[in-house]
Amino acid sequence: MSAPVVDNPHELNVAPGSIVVIRDEEWLVTSAEQGADGWLVRVRGLSELVAETTAAFYSSLDKIEVQDPSKAKVVADGSSGYRDSRLWLEALLRKTPVPYGDQTLTVSTHMLADALAYQQAAVTKALDPQHIRPRILIADAVGLGKTLEIGMILSELVRRGRGERILIVTPKHVLEQMQHELWCRFALPFVRLDSTGIQKVRQKLPATRNPFTYFKRAIISIDTLKSPRYKAHLERQQWDAVVIDESHNLTNAGTQNNELARVLAPNTEALILASATPHNGKEGSFAELLRLLDPTVVHADGSFTKEDVESLLIRRHRHSPDVAAEVGSDWAERAEPVHLLVKPSAAEDAVAAELSQTWLHPATGSSPYSGDTKALFPWTLAKAFLSSPAALAESIKQRRAKLDQNVPAQRAELKALNTLDKLNSAALGEQAGKFAALVKRLKQIGVGEGSETRAVVFAERIATLAWLRRSLPSALGLKDENIAMLHGGLSDVEQQEIVDNFKLETSPIRVLVTGDVASEGVNLHAQCHHLIHYDIPWSLIRIEQRNGRIDRYGQKHPPVISSLILEPSDPEFSGDLRVLSRLLERENQAHETLGDVTSLMGKHSVTEEENAIRDVLAKGADLDDAVRTADEVAAGDDLDAFFAEFDAAEATATPLPASPRQSLYPDDLTFLDEALHAAFHDKPHAKPEQGGIGWTVSAPHGIAELSPPRDLRQRLAQLPQNYLHHGRVLERLKLATNPTVGTAQLRIAREGKGVNNTTWPEAHFLGPLHPVLDWASDRALTALGRNQVFAIRGDVDAPTVLLMGTLSNKRGQLISRVFSTAEFPNPANPGFCMVEALEDISFLTTQTGLKPGASNPGAIADPDRYQALIPVAVEHASREMRRILDVQEQVTTERLAQWRQRAQRWHADAQQLELVGAQRSKVGKLGQRITEEQRLADLLAPTQQLVRPLLVIVPTATPVAGKEL
Repeated sequence: MSAPVVDNPHELNVAPGSIVVIRDEEWLVTSAEQGADGWLVRVRGLSELVAETTAAFYSSLDKIEVQDPSKAKVVADGSSGYRDSRLWLEALLRKTPVPYGDQTLTVSTHMLADALAYQQAAVTKALDPQHIRPRILIADAVGLGKTLEIGMILSELVRRGRGERILIVTPKHVLEQMQHELWCRFALPFVRLDSTGIQKVRQKLPATRNPFTYFKRAIISIDTLKSPRYKAHLERQQWDAVVIDESHNLTNAGTQNNELARVLAPNTEALILASATPHNGKEGSFAELLRLLDPTVVHADGSFTKEDVESLLIRRHRHSPDVAAEVGSDWAERAEPVHLLVKPSAAEDAVAAELSQTWLHPATGSSPYSGDTKALFPWTLAKAFLSSPAALAESIKQRRAKLDQNVPAQRAELKALNTLDKLNSAALGEQAGKFAALVKRLKQIGVGEGSETRAVVFAERIATLAWLRRSLPSALGLKDENIAMLHGGLSDVEQQEIVDNFKLETSPIRVLVTGDVASEGVNLHAQCHHLIHYDIPWSLIRIEQRNGRIDRYGQKHPPVISSLILEPSDPEFSGDLRVLSRLLERENQAHETLGDVTSLMGKHSVTEEENAIRDVLAKGADLDDAVRTADEVAAGDDLDAFFAEFDAAEATATPLPASPRQSLYPDDLTFLDEALHAAFHDKPHAKPEQGGIGWTVSAPHGIAELSPPRDLRQRLAQLPQNYLHHGRVLERLKLATNPTVGTAQLRIAREGKGVNNTTWPEAHFLGPLHPVLDWASDRALTALGRNQVFAIRGDVDAPTVLLMGTLSNKRGQLISRVFSTAEFPNPANPGFCMVEALEDISFLTTQTGLKPGASNPGAIADPDRYQALIPVAVEHASREMRRILDVQEQVTTERLAQWRQRAQRWHADAQQLELVGAQRSKVGKLGQRITEEQRLADLLAPTQQLVRPLLVIVPTATPVAGKEL
């Protein structure tokens, strides 16, 4: 059958699901994007020579012949139960993206994530059709489940055809955690480019090859990505979506992190930033974050309003009304904190007295310190002492190495340090009071031989961690394997392995001693609800971050936070330390009222908060002067007061409704089973050597299995490597066929009974985005899709053609989709038909042979007599559908016009500003960025409408081939 040849590459009218002929072969279009020099069409082979292969063609280089939908051939479906029609329609519907403007949740509520309204509200905000592109800052407080919100947003973008290429940037110690959650709960596979993954890339790809063109979905640490080598690759790469976790690390202009963000933001359509501490108190830095999302929301003079920001920002905390009403028993309320005052040993008390009388509060008014910052260094020693004698010994050693005995002032300091070191050595050799208190506390909560109880112990200094790691096993009667140590000096792979191991129920680890590398992003609550501060951070932010490791959504037991506070006999030093106990109290009060503590000190930096507390200690100031109340924060005129408005506001994003299941099958397993029977000639159960795939379904256990054929193995190769390796997935793929079994498989994995005692489940949930379903859809379309339309019977009064109309933009993305029927009351006069738009296609399962349990009495005789209906139906439906699609096009065009007006207003404001030097340069660069954004926005403008026939339905009393009914 001939097809029109498009000579002008810019006039190509093609959409996903179309059939094209390129280089004398038939191909199924999977995506199409219009560029400056024509169309880029990605396809999957249909004809025998190119079957099961994928390719990309440019219309400027290759002749692309588009099969004319109006010339689709009517073919009678003689398959049992109309299996061929059902499969082809289902596969086409699955491969057709949901329109971006569809205001329903299509897949995220069918995954292994609890359907919490406050998390769904984040998806609503991200998919707000008022945005020309999905852009959002998720600023939820610690513990609310930002990773789940990210997964929900990404899954909806994927279903909308806007998530083919995704990059996730996250701290290195949470790479596997993020990868695990996105794959196990949302069936979104990402290649993890940690140090081991990068090494494999270097072995596999030439040094000049851009790794981001090879891996469509990757997760990588910001430390790796900001290297000059990868920055150069990123500048040449476009993404559908970029996620940057802990995005507060991006705000300081001129840093490598900020430069990386500036490269990524313009090169992605969707941008998701996540941070529990979204600003550092400086309006300029927060404006920098906003510009990454949308450069026009910050005025040319750098100012912004709540109205400018609220469309891009979502912010809630544990006790926000919409959160508190939902989390229930899945986030147990924090137990009353246990703050233990610890009597030091005699040797420790002597060290404390020496520190107080010689260094902190000397009678002479001056400490022995010979450097420039006399008020600061003594507190560095004090802080090390409060961590452990081992940490103080390390600090003394480092300071002595910098001193010269021949310099009088330094000689005096060396003498004082030697005295302190001698006293501290005795404390090291004696059972330290705080260590004894730690052992006592661990035993009180049940940690010990034969017990399942676990605890996380936080300390700042590596020397302290190493000392605890060595000393705890014998003190608790445990083995070395029962105590694990985590700190920033370990490689990213080592850090991930320790965290992953601690989450297993079968893990031997009972005490995890960790530095503050684990205070951001790491989930430690799966098997643990006890946390002990061995030393007290001099920062409210750090205290909250630590506590959030176990005090978070999913915690079934009341989190118990304990702290050990030394109480030396020296009255001045003891008085100093009461400041730290009050700091802990303030954090707990803020947790119960504000939900986060960031604004209380107004520093928004751990280092600056530590400096402020050091000043309080050194100068004897009142802590209340450094730490504000919630009312004082709200009454201010700074950025904290600005954010307090968001904290006090009621929820503004109403969750999108979940869409009803749009499928011809009751569930995904039924579709997969029927697709496999069709693809493998009703013998999928046979062994691979016999032409099958060993397909089995155990209904009682809810587990299905198959041996992946070659083309499926190629797709599965992009799955998480640890999951592939441990589960031997490429040999035998196991699927959990319903959410209950899928959740149970995750629980079993956490218990250490997963594949090879890892947290990867043995059977992966068959969610709607699972790669095996996408593969099955392609198999069905490849076998059945040849610009033909099946004819079946139904409860209709006259022959009826089902059609689908789509509206796409220049990037080939679906903006709108409409179904309609064209009924021909007088088949003898095919020039007349009645077109009716449909809300959905549910009538197929109620009024046609596709309804459950219907049989096929045989193929319709002489299907050619319905051939003349197709071009008429396409022509009439095109006219009717155009009215509906034109409305959608107008809405989209108006939305783009509003953005352009905002951009023009920004340029106009910028021209009126009187700027000089660096200011002029900065505004000029922003202007260039906004101009580039305008160019990208133009690609989102509606550009083509396409109507195609899907099915011919004839009255039930229609002759069957070979006999009359």
